[in-house]
Amino acid sequence: MSENKKPLLGFVHKLPSGTAPGNSGKTRCPLCMGLFKAPRLLPCLHTVCTTCLEQLEPFSVVDMRGGDSDTSSEGSIFQELKPRNQQSQVGILCPVCDAQVDLPIGGVKALTLDHLAMNDVMLENLHGEGQGLVCDLCNDREVEKRCQTCKSNLCQFCCQAHRRQKKTSYHTMVDLKDLKGYSRVGKPILCPIHPAEELRLFCEFCDRPVCRDCVVGEHREHPYDFTSNVIHKHGDSVRELLRGTQPRVEALEEALAQIKRVNSALQKRVEAVAADVRKFSEGYIKAIEEHRNKMLKQLEDIRVQKENSLQLQKAQLEQLLADMRTGVEFTEHLLASGSDLEILITKGVVVERLRKLNKVEYNTHPGVNDHISFSPQEKAGQCHGYEVYGAINTKEVDPAKCVLQGEDLHRAREKQTASFTVLCKDATGESMGRGGDNVHVAVLPKDKKDSPVRTMVQDNKDGTYCVSYTPKEPGLYTVWVCIKKQHVQGSPFTVTVRRKRHPHLGVFHCCTFCSSGGQKNASCACGGTMPGKEEHHSLPLGLSSRSRDQVTSPTPPHCHIATRSGCWD
Repeated sequence: MSENKKPLLGFVHKLPSGTAPGNSGKTRCPLCMGLFKAPRLLPCLHTVCTTCLEQLEPFSVVDMRGGDSDTSSEGSIFQELKPRNQQSQVGILCPVCDAQVDLPIGGVKALTLDHLAMNDVMLENLHGEGQGLVCDLCNDREVEKRCQTCKSNLCQFCCQAHRRQKKTSYHTMVDLKDLKGYSRVGKPILCPIHPAEELRLFCEFCDRPVCRDCVVGEHREHPYDFTSNVIHKHGDSVRELLRGTQPRVEALEEALAQIKRVNSALQKRVEAVAADVRKFSEGYIKAIEEHRNKMLKQLEDIRVQKENSLQLQKAQLEQLLADMRTGVEFTEHLLASGSDLEILITKGVVVERLRKLNKVEYNTHPGVNDHISFSPQEKAGQCHGYEVYGAINTKEVDPAKCVLQGEDLHRAREKQTASFTVLCKDATGESMGRGGDNVHVAVLPKDKKDSPVRTMVQDNKDGTYCVSYTPKEPGLYTVWVCIKKQHVQGSPFTVTVRRKRHPHLGVFHCCTFCSSGGQKNASCACGGTMPGKEEHHSLPLGLSSRSRDQVTSPTPPHCHIATRSGCWD
């Protein structure tokens, strides 16, 4: 391809950090960070120095794709060809993108050389006044001239020898500084099979560049043409593929931009929510601290109040004790040492004093107790708009003051839930107003005390407790209700469990019921107790008025009423 032709590809892969791009691509190895030396193009289109690739640790590869694998160097024009169906056995990872690279039989050196990168390295070296370039012939001295005919970089000595040779004497020599405006200064690409021949032809059958000797040898019967004649056709196919790839690149870039925008919005949202959390938490902490201080202040007030009461009671008892000791000591001294006349003279004063002291009422027990408790789960209202918990309690439940309430205290039905309420009170008879007390309930059959009935105690958190149980059999049961291992008022008590009411169909012989004036203790023909007059006389539809009159008569001779009512056993 001539120098004035446009490049086939219009974009370059994004370089990793630390790499420096040249005129037409990258010029530094992503591993050693130096200028490329014999750069190899990997299937993922990343370029790495040959020596750097050889230092990578290979691993075994099981290629399930067969000979069509696009990660091998099929079609390399610089090494010997390998069969299309050859499977790679060793692989490496691309040091840039970690893509798997299946090495061909020849190893790293069988990978495609990146001549575009080599040209960029050459241009970068030219921009640095030729520093780092050595002569292509002697590989020793620095380059000063370039042969435009054979595309060789020559030192001063080799340049003179180049001009003295007959077949190269007509070649054009230019100074390196005159090449800085060029876009391509690379060497001619030679055939790997015929190193003396330049690749100028393209085999259409093998889809690869070949030299003049190749078309008369291995590619003798293959269609071929000059590279300058076929570049447009193949370049157009690459451009067409590029046109199909670029929208996908734009779509991916837009997707990444959206992810970036969403991530930015996410960060802002997280910061806003974090600010809300901090604001709420700080307010909550302040509310809790204030509530804590209030409770500690309340606790201190309770301590002072109780201590003052105890100190007052102590002072009163101490004064009373001192008065009594004075009276006792004086009286004992009087009786022991006084004469008869002295005793009789002071008797009135002593008696009056002792009688007065003996009439003084005092409490031998402390007027206050040390019962102070903290209920962390008790609601304490709101503080600065926050619901706070925890309360200081000085009330103490008094089992003797507790009350049992409910219709099912002394009666129940088998297999039906019975319930009653325990109302807890303190020593003054005031409701506790809170829960948390350990209420223990036991329901025991009198004839089977080793088979207690399962009970449920529900704390209503207001000083009341709902007790429920379901007796399985009729009979007498004893109910124990204890708080702090003491029976509450009315405990234990007896519950009579009767058989449950069962509906039945049949004829009620109710002469006794009617003649009794509707007494509930009248017996039905089934042997059970009638539920009541109104229910008993609820006549079914279709009953004649004559029959109705007969049924409602005070003392019918005999009545049979078909109904769906029921009886108590």
